[in-house]
Formats: sequence, structure tokens, C-alpha cells
Amino acid sequence: MLFYIWHRGEQKAKLLCGCDRLAQGSNRKECAERQTQQLNDMLKKILGLAPKLESDGSYSPSKLALKLGTVSKSDFEDITYTQYTGSRSKILVIFTEQKNMKMQNGHLFSTGNHPVEALVPMLHLKNAGFDFEIATPTGKPVIFEMWAFPQKDEAVKAIYKEFISSFENPKKLADFNEASAEEKAAYSALFVPGGHGSMLGIPEDQNVCKAVQWAHENDVFTISLCHGPGAFLSTLRDNQKFMYDGYRMAVFPDSVDAMTPKLGYLPGKMPWGLSEKLKGLGVQVVNSKADKSVCLDRKLITGASPLAANELGKLAATTMLEALNAQ
Repeated sequence: MLFYIWHRGEQKAKLLCGCDRLAQGSNRKECAERQTQQLNDMLKKILGLAPKLESDGSYSPSKLALKLGTVSKSDFEDITYTQYTGSRSKILVIFTEQKNMKMQNGHLFSTGNHPVEALVPMLHLKNAGFDFEIATPTGKPVIFEMWAFPQKDEAVKAIYKEFISSFENPKKLADFNEASAEEKAAYSALFVPGGHGSMLGIPEDQNVCKAVQWAHENDVFTISLCHGPGAFLSTLRDNQKFMYDGYRMAVFPDSVDAMTPKLGYLPGKMPWGLSEKLKGLGVQVVNSKADKSVCLDRKLITGASPLAANELGKLAATTMLEALNAQ
């Protein structure tokens, strides 16, 4: 069957590129390369491995990648916590406002923040008595990877609906940074959700740098997962020493990102790798797989992947409640 598909595909490829066995020299070589690429593209479509072309020219994951890499319902556990009632109940959440990541081959990946990675930890923290200030670098709307939204998850849908106005009209991060010390004293944590979109603009942003530094220097928890720790690279601005040198973290592995183009999750190879970059800066990455790993190191709480969102939320809620209630 596969031979038949290949044979028919080869004949079709020849017709598409206008080549036949009479082609000679470099023209024949170019023809063969086009045939091979067209055949590969055709087989990917047949097997559900071809990324989906979006209206803006970007690509979202293939049918197979969506089946293997997303869920219709998360593993969120609706835990009843003893809610925090103190004066530091606010959490600053830094979202991305950029959508398209350019791969090494020039193709654009349709990304943003992963909804499970953002909303499942928020559910736990909300249940623990915390509230959220939603922000993006310049105040533009939050971008989610809506192709990864768990459509059968009522809890996730509910919190998304609750904060939809804030997602559409977030706070400008500079405004938070310019707030008074008294206003900032109401915050107990900074949360940077993952998704490949958190690697767009955020690692270089001056206001992200200021917010991360503020959290690090003011007894404020910092929470992140998957590709979200890319935000910590912002602390390298102006030739500063990396703030998290020597820390242990759970981060999405570059090795997994390198494999996903084969399944059509990404439309090409990543422009740069996060986990190896962090390792080179002195971070001890505790996981080697895109799994449920979470890590607590001082005031830093991290998770490895979307699979870790529930565990990260539980760890963040229980750790913060214990620390804040002891003050």
C-alpha cells in the first residue's frame, strides 16, 4: 500500500514540477529535489503529519501532532485549600502578545501561551485565595495557542471566561514596574506561563527584566513552566550577571523540540534552544523529558511541560500558603 502511494506520488510529483526522464544535468537534479519535496509533502498530508496552514501564513500543528500532543480535558484536580486571607494576595502574570515564531526554514509557527500551562496553575492559585493581575509587555491582548485549548474541560473554560476581559485588555508591564512600593507590596508571586510564544520578545524585554528582578529581590515567588523560563534570560540585559546561575529548574527539553517537526507539531527546526541556553548559564535542569516534573529551589517554582501544569499549580499553591501564613 505504501509502495503504491509512493509510486503514485512520484508520478504526480513529476507532473507538478514538469519534469521527466529527459531532464539533464543540473536541471534534472533540481527536478529530482522538487519531486522528493513534493512527494514528502504529499505523504505528510496523507498520514496527517503536515502542519496546518493558517490564514495569516503561519502553521499550527498537524492532525497527528494535535492528537498526540494536546488534550480535550486536562488533569486538573479541584482541591479545596485553606484560602489565603492576608495582604499579599495578588499575583502578576506576564503573558505574551506575539503569535508567530520564525523557524530556521523561514516558516512561521502559530504559537502564544499554552492555555493549559497558564490556566491550570491559575485554577489552583485561585482556589488557594489568590487573585491575578494580567500583563503583557506593551499592553496588547494576550495570545493563546487556541489549537491547544481543552474544549471539554469545564474548569479551564470557566476561568478563561472569568478573565477574558483582562486577557483582551491586559495591563502594560511598564505601568506595573512604575507602581509604588506600597502597591507592589500586595503581590506575593510572579507567574510566567509557557508556550513557545513566551520565547517571543519576552526574553529581551526591558520591562520583563525589571519585573523578574523585582520579584527576585523582594521575597516574591517566581513561577514558570515549559518555555516560560525564557523570561529569565531578560536578566542578562546590559551585560548583567544571570540571576539564576546555580538554580535548579524544570524546563522543556530542546531534544523534544528537535523531534517535533517530524510529527508536524513545529513547521521547522527551532530558531534557538532554551534548555541548553539555560544550562550554559549555570542552570541545573532537573528533567530530561517533557513530563510532569516540577522543581522548587528557594523562591523559584518551575515545571517541565504542559503535563506538569497540574503538579506545578499544586506545588505553587501549597508552598505559597505555607510561606505566607508563617509570616
